[in-house]
Amino acid sequence: MAEINAVLAGLTFEELAEIKELGPKGHLGRHLIDALDRAAGGQDAGRGLYVLDGTVNGNGGQFHILRNDVSDRIFPTQ
Repeated sequence: MAEINAVLAGLTFEELAEIKELGPKGHLGRHLIDALDRAAGGQDAGRGLYVLDGTVNGNGGQFHILRNDVSDRIFPTQ
């Protein structure tokens, strides 16, 4: 699995800002999942950095959120 700091460094400023706007448990859109994969090295390389949150959207798809340790790196507790 990709190293968290390296993946975060591989995101664009806009992608990281959008993740921050969503908050620690925000639902990641497909474009953000693709961005995490890209930053981790390619298709599905970021899998494991995001996880299913257990809820289902109106189309029957599942929502993804950041894994706790990834979220903690972006949103440190004070």
